Amino acid sequence: MHQLQPGSLIGHSEWILVTQSMIDQFAAATLDPDPMHVDPEWARTRGPFPHTIAFGFLTMSLLTRLIHSAMHSDSVRDPARTGYYLNYGFDRLRLVAPVPVGSRIRGHFRVLEIRQDESDRQVTKFGCEIEIEAGARPALIAEWLSIWVPPA
Repeated sequence: MHQLQPGSLIGHSEWILVTQSMIDQFAAATLDPDPMHVDPEWARTRGPFPHTIAFGFLTMSLLTRLIHSAMHSDSVRDPARTGYYLNYGFDRLRLVAPVPVGSRIRGHFRVLEIRQDESDRQVTKFGCEIEIEAGARPALIAEWLSIWVPPA
């Protein structure tokens, strides 16, 4: 079983550079060619920001990579353990500030709660914040739910 306990700090992830290519690939995968995200000239001349920004859902989708990075870089993760966390959704999620193209982001994580659900599955609630390097406000804050799936 894993070593996470309610209130424990998991730590922070490595920095990830949010590139225009990453944003464009996300737009293609989600069939959403919004010019505020994919057209730098449109964004500069007609958008609310002088540059393109990451999709909010792209920022959200990076949580998995960021928490894996944070757990691998900290003593909380036991490399010999088996099993995994299955995404169960969110109790709360806010997109606080846009992520400008070319920004670096990283995640900060802590365990808020561990409980058993009605099916006797272990549900862990993670507190998440995605920081924008040199940003005044975080890009995202969330309470993320995962179900622990033990080894088969």
